[in-house]
Amino acid sequence: MSGRSVVKYGDPSLKRRASEIQEIDDSVRKLASEMFAALEASRGVGLAAPQLGVSLRLIVLSIPREDETRWKCAIVNPEFVSKRGTVTSEEGCLSVPGVYEDISRAEEVRVRGLDLEGKEIVVEGKGLLARAIQHEMDHLDGLLIIDRLSSAKRHALQKKLRELEESGRRSGGKRTS
Repeated sequence: MSGRSVVKYGDPSLKRRASEIQEIDDSVRKLASEMFAALEASRGVGLAAPQLGVSLRLIVLSIPREDETRWKCAIVNPEFVSKRGTVTSEEGCLSVPGVYEDISRAEEVRVRGLDLEGKEIVVEGKGLLARAIQHEMDHLDGLLIIDRLSSAKRHALQKKLRELEESGRRSGGKRTS
């Protein structure tokens, strides 16, 4: 990994809508590799490029399987094809450490995008995969889990969020893992 690590709450890259990737070249593949490395280091299940401070529409997923291996996938320019059902479950975010809240999401999703070779792919998921896809796609649109909370819950988290934001400023905008 080239020193990239997950940016935290307060970093402006987390609030911007990411740009579409126009060409899948070695720089995009390198970014995906760095994202997988950061994801593995932080023991997460998904990561979006804006979480590394890069405003591009790329997500990576690493979902645990029953046999203790992981299903891994990178999706360039993902877009929803369909969503079904609703389920509420606790969710956290590598960019908002220490915050875990119940978030309602679609129970099943289907997304279309490109793989790292530029071929169209369709990914269907339910359970943790569906949740991870939706969470990471929120990042591509500049949304965080706190944006999905009621105003009362956001208000209750204000102190914690101020501390996270202040911590990010004290590090001088440097990315911390």
